[in-house]
Amino acid sequence: MTLDELYIIIKDKQLKMPANSYPASLIRDGRDRIIQKIGEEAVEVLIAAKNGRKKEIVEESADLFFHLILLFSISDVDLNDIFDELGRRNKKS
Repeated sequence: MTLDELYIIIKDKQLKMPANSYPASLIRDGRDRIIQKIGEEAVEVLIAAKNGRKKEIVEESADLFFHLILLFSISDVDLNDIFDELGRRNKKS
């Protein structure tokens, strides 16, 4: 799965807000809950990295990407906005 595909799936959940959807449940819980999840997942990535556990780094990074993209979706931030910023930074260095 690509980040673009994940973004499309999350955006669809945001629009349809199905009752049994994890992304929709987080959206209903509000921005603060999504931000909390990002913080939790970021810490879990750091702990996995500190412990040198590749499998856990991958799993926790996937969780972090998911929650970041959910935040982007509810904030009307397109992935291309992020990629464009990375490109601008690359041109500076």
